Parts: sequence; structure tokens; C-alpha cells
Amino acid sequence: MLAIVAAVLFGLALLLDLAGASLGVVTGGLLVTAGLLCVALHLAGVGAGARTLSFRRRR
Repeated sequence: MLAIVAAVLFGLALLLDLAGASLGVVTGGLLVTAGLLCVALHLAGVGAGARTLSFRRRR
């Protein structure tokens, strides 16, 4: 889920950068930073369900 949020934030940052616009305090740099934070949290396993983190032993 966090990876999808990061992709959306990166897309918005790209559109703002290409248009040369900003939405008040929300700039392309802020969106890129937020996207990188979401990617880092995703890679750290935050937001993952219990089934993805549990290690089951097969018999």
C-alpha cells in the first residue's frame, strides 16, 4: 500500500515539475521527499499484514 502511495506522490511531483507550478507550500520537492519516506517505510515492512511477516514451516 505504501508503494502505491509513493508512486502517486512521485507522479504528482513529476506533473508539478513539468508544469513548473506549485500548490502553495506543496512543491515537487516536498512530494518527492514524502514519496521517498513511503518507499523507505514499505521496504522496512511497515504496513505489511501479519501473513506476510509470519514464517510458516512446511512439513
